Amino acid sequence: MIDRLTGEFQSTDVDVIVSIESRGFLFGAPLAYKLGVPLVPVRKPGKLPSDRMTVEYSLEYGTGQLDIHQDALEENQRVVIVDDLLATGGTAMAAAKLVELLGAHVHSFAFLVELRALGGRERLHDYKILSLVSYD
Repeated sequence: MIDRLTGEFQSTDVDVIVSIESRGFLFGAPLAYKLGVPLVPVRKPGKLPSDRMTVEYSLEYGTGQLDIHQDALEENQRVVIVDDLLATGGTAMAAAKLVELLGAHVHSFAFLVELRALGGRERLHDYKILSLVSYD
């Protein structure tokens, strides 16, 4: 799987991999390593030690929050956001908002699994999406 993701992004100008807590770290870390770019974690509230930016987002069953360090990204960096699952797209959109609030650009999203019936791809329609396995 990591080899497939590496192949997808090796010839692009990706500057940073942003991984969403916590299973996204399992895929984002080796991808960042193989591409030779930094890994930036997006985490649940209260887990990052430095000054951070926070967004709140809607979930199917309530709300959630995600944090990123305020100095994690530089303006105009090209970012791939990595997570294990694309369902409704709420968490992914929140991560994209954090990236864009810091002045970077979302190059694309990479997911291991996509549950198409839940509409996440439509919610992320402005972005390139790579999912390795899709279920209807």
